[in-house]
Amino acid sequence: MKSADPHAPHDRDRLLPTTVVGSYPQPEWLIDRLKLRESGVPRVRSPEIWRVAPELLDQAQDDATIIAIHDMERAGIDIITDGEARRESYSNRFTTALEGIDLERPALIERAGMKIPIPRVVGRIRRTRAVEVRDVEFLRQHTDRLIKATLPGPFTMAQQAKNEFYADDAELIMDFAAAVNQEARDLKAAGADVIQLDEPWLRMDPEGAKRHAVRGLDRALEGIAGATAVHLCFGYAQLVKRKPSEYSFLPQLAASSVRQVSIEAAQPNIDLGVLKDFAGKQIILGVVSIDEAAIETAEEVAARIRRALKYVAAADLIPAPDCGMKYLPRAIAYRKLHALACGAAIVRAELR
Repeated sequence: MKSADPHAPHDRDRLLPTTVVGSYPQPEWLIDRLKLRESGVPRVRSPEIWRVAPELLDQAQDDATIIAIHDMERAGIDIITDGEARRESYSNRFTTALEGIDLERPALIERAGMKIPIPRVVGRIRRTRAVEVRDVEFLRQHTDRLIKATLPGPFTMAQQAKNEFYADDAELIMDFAAAVNQEARDLKAAGADVIQLDEPWLRMDPEGAKRHAVRGLDRALEGIAGATAVHLCFGYAQLVKRKPSEYSFLPQLAASSVRQVSIEAAQPNIDLGVLKDFAGKQIILGVVSIDEAAIETAEEVAARIRRALKYVAAADLIPAPDCGMKYLPRAIAYRKLHALACGAAIVRAELR
């Protein structure tokens, strides 16, 4: 067998390129991890999780971003993000930057006996300024790897908000999609190689997703050149203990313009036969769980990749973690990413 070194000279056209889905653990000195967990996945701004004074926060977030970049590179990951170090959640930073959201008076919903604040839509949704452009510019300046920018998807943003303005959800979704599209275009211009939309809520309302999701995705990605991705997941392992064994909305994405579909497959026991529905698309496949109770070996990762290759051509498979790694301890997240890179390298060598 040839060398399976994940740190071999970097090749942008590498077979089985590894990636991350989005987030990487923020340092303990940057956020209060207990408050982060207690907040679940914040949908409105949650400044209380930051440990750093507001006047120093930008500098601290830059430093945390550099740490995330270096960890991903050192682990051997091919397509990296900025770790989302500047975000309180995957969605709230972008959503709450849009016109039409009442930042002062969020709506409240009750779930599991808790009252959760969510964005309240009180006017037409418009993007009036760039939100993540500096993030991508900073990432591009600090790595020569392929880079991915992540944005919340329009269907998920609509599901996470209370609509008090639009006559129907379809119009709200399409205005969110237009805002995402404007941001995505600027992120591409800033140097992003991949634009990923996070749409975990597609599975929460499959009937609504069947009516609106593909149209919203296509509008959000309209005119975006190069690699585009949509990520679906069952939720963070630290917050969702029991995961379904199948997606309630997945094959429908075959009709969308998105080029890559990202799904969980390491922790949930899904039938990989569903991947046959995606001819012509690439699959970002979760082969490393985000459960901190176990750290995969490189051979375990390689075995998961081999199983997927029964249904997906190697040229169309991108190994990844199941989801964002935000809630993991940093040392465990790093070891999982290293196992991911080494496992992919093992299979890559077998295919030569």
